[in-house]
Amino acid sequence: MGARGDVRVGRGAARKGTGEFGRATSEFDNGRYKNVANRAYYACFQAAVAALDHADIRPSAAQSEWGHGFVQAQFAGHLVNRRKRYPAELRDVLSHALRLRERADYQRSSVSRPQAARLLARARTFVAQIEEGQTR
Repeated sequence: MGARGDVRVGRGAARKGTGEFGRATSEFDNGRYKNVANRAYYACFQAAVAALDHADIRPSAAQSEWGHGFVQAQFAGHLVNRRKRYPAELRDVLSHALRLRERADYQRSSVSRPQAARLLARARTFVAQIEEGQTR
């Protein structure tokens, strides 16, 4: 917890994002495309949490958690649109990845190889851009 009682994550979330991306790649290599959607989303989510934390944007003490809506809104709104810390093409990566993950996890429809490949490529770019931004 920080001085204001807010939630701090440090570089742990960035490492989690990289780890989840590695799992997503492994799932792709093994033809488990629904799992790719799940792991690629969480790679992006953890990377976005790390980016927000690095920029001193955290949930309030009252909120106390890194919810999906909070992370998406703050990343796109503050780090892409306002502060221009990340390129505009990253703005909708989280929301797109979440939709595909929810479809994979909760619906009968499958995730195709091309869909998984596109998501994996976008997740790779997303995680890499955030890792690069953390070294600045």
